[in-house]
Parts: sequence; C-alpha cells; structure tokens
Amino acid sequence: MLSASLLGSCSPATPETGAPPAATPRAQAVGAPPKTTVKYAKGFSIQYVGNYKVVKILNPFKDHTDTARYVLVPRGQAHPAGYGSSPVIEIPIRTLVSTSSMHVALADFLNADEVLVGLGSLRYASAPAVRKRIAEGKIKAFGENTLNEEQLIARHPDLVMTMGSPGAPVERFRTLAEAGVPVLVNSEWVEITPLARAEWVKLLAALLDKEAVANQKFAAVEAEYQRLAALTRPVATRPQVLTGLPFKDTWYMPDGESYTAQFFRDAGGAYHWDKERAAGSLALAFEAVYPVALTADCWVNTGTATTKAEILAQDARYADFQPFKTGAVYNNNKRTDAQGSNDYWESGAVHPEVILADLIKILHPELLPRHELVYYKQLK
Repeated sequence: MLSASLLGSCSPATPETGAPPAATPRAQAVGAPPKTTVKYAKGFSIQYVGNYKVVKILNPFKDHTDTARYVLVPRGQAHPAGYGSSPVIEIPIRTLVSTSSMHVALADFLNADEVLVGLGSLRYASAPAVRKRIAEGKIKAFGENTLNEEQLIARHPDLVMTMGSPGAPVERFRTLAEAGVPVLVNSEWVEITPLARAEWVKLLAALLDKEAVANQKFAAVEAEYQRLAALTRPVATRPQVLTGLPFKDTWYMPDGESYTAQFFRDAGGAYHWDKERAAGSLALAFEAVYPVALTADCWVNTGTATTKAEILAQDARYADFQPFKTGAVYNNNKRTDAQGSNDYWESGAVHPEVILADLIKILHPELLPRHELVYYKQLK
C-alpha cells in the first residue's frame, strides 16, 4: 500500500503535485449516527430505516433482476420483520474474511485493518498493517480459488465478503449460510468509472458503522479526482493511448464504457475504441490492433512486463509500434512486491485520483510538473 503521506489524506491534494498530502486524524462521529449517500456507484444501494440499514447489491447488466438484499442490524437488537429470507448481518462487524485484495484496500482506507481475520490467499495483500497481521498469524488463508468452508465455519467470522455477481450467494454459499456465516458479494467490478469503483468503500463503512470516515475520506478523493480531470479538459492535443497485451492470440481491449476508458478520457488521452460497446472487453485479433498501435502515442498496462525486452520476446512485431520506438511504454506494476502482489489493484482501487495523476503525468507532463509516478513506471 501507499505510505500514510500519500493515502491517509482527508484533504485535497496540493495543485503542484497531484498527490494526496499528509494524513489527518481519523474522523469521529458526533451526535446522531452518520449516514452515507451513494453518488457514483450503480452496483449497490444503502437505505437507512430506523436503527437498521438495508443494503442491496444490484446487477446493472440484468435490470436488477438478481438483486441481493441484506439487512444490517445493530448487534444485540431484534431483527426487523418483513424482509423474508434476506440475510441479517449484525453490525458493526468485528471479524471479516475477504477473497479479494480490493477488500483489503477498503478496510485499510477505513483504518479498519484489524477487522480482517482471513483472506482467500495471503500472497495478494500489500497494506503494511495487513502484512504485519499476516506475519503475526492473525490473518489466515481460507482458499485462493475455492473457499475452505469447513475452516470458515469453525472460525465463524461475522462476515465473508467475496467477489462475483449479485445473485451468487444463493447456491454457491448455501453451506455457509446454513451454518450462520453471512456471505456478501462485492460486485465493484460492474462499475464503469473509477470513482464508482472507489465508492464501494461506503458499503464496508456501513457494515463497520464507519460512515463518517468514509464520507470524509471519499470526499477528498472525489475532489482531487475532479480537480485533476478539470486540468485536462482544455488540452488542444489528446495523445492516442494503446493498452494491454494479447492473451492466447486475443487482445482483450476495454470498451468505451469501462473504467479504463474513463481514466484515459479524464487524463486527456484519446482511445481508438472509445465508441465501441461490448458485454465486457472487446475480443480483438492482433491484426485489428496492429494498425492502431503503429501510430499510437503511448502504450500502458502491459501485463507483468518490467522491460521492453520482455515485451519484444513475446512478439517481434511489437517493435513496429510507435510507442515502443519512442520509449512511451508505461506499466502499472511499479508497486509490485516480491510475492507478486500489485498495489495498483489494491490501494489504487480506492485512490483513483493518484492513478489519474500518473496518467496525466504520462500524457501531459506539463500539467503536473512536480508529480512523480506512483503506480506506473516507464519501461526501458
């Protein structure tokens, strides 16, 4: 994870650098319990009803037909009637098992690393506080691809947070549900803008009664992201961006309604497939990408490559790409540790303003002369 000076901010970043400033004290709730409002995310909603909360996980691709509903009730209080078989989760949750490094970022963002007692895999966690808890044996592994339900039931956490479609818990996690272990599916992957993805931190905040922290810190992220995006709106020239590498002869290119394409737009870039729409990524042949790559200005997100030579070893034709010739190849793996955990996918998920600053520095360095790349590095 990033240092406290980069990620602990509750104030907008300084205009000179585009990076968040030093940490500020944790927010404290005063008076009535704070609430939060979902502004960007389309995949979940939070409703406050009396002293409890109703959370819905929505699937925007299916007109919300497989919405999953959860009732969040203060610990020790009676469960409300009228919600049928909707799972009840007592809050604030005290112990959490998660299956994604994204969830690690959510907990770390809320200063709640101590709630994590289990991960799908111990390899993919970058937050120093979480790595420390792993080293101390306070966080256990419960299965990277398939959760060990027997061990989970024995541990009996207050909540298991996993990834998938909203309707997934019905069958996949029936055994856990019958054992009284609530399972909540985090579907942040359905979001098509960086701020919408980051806003899923408010879901965990509702589970932890940390809405005040989420509101304060997300507002700072939002303000800085919008400030940076505004810098690029007047630019006269928008460099053409190429992204990714092919996998098994197919180049899976983000479509125009993706958070990746939104990053490029907000960073002042042009993207050849910006007007294309697809259910997921565009599956393209190398030959469809080749002519675009020949004249692209910049090439980013090149898999696990750490040098241009590694890219060239995969296919000699990459040497024909203009950004390869000019040296404008940048990968988002600068913060990858020895275990292969890439913090871009962890802290970057809740700090899109830092990713945006990196991309602006790459595409329009004159706009952020003092910013140093955080998640990206230029490949040599």
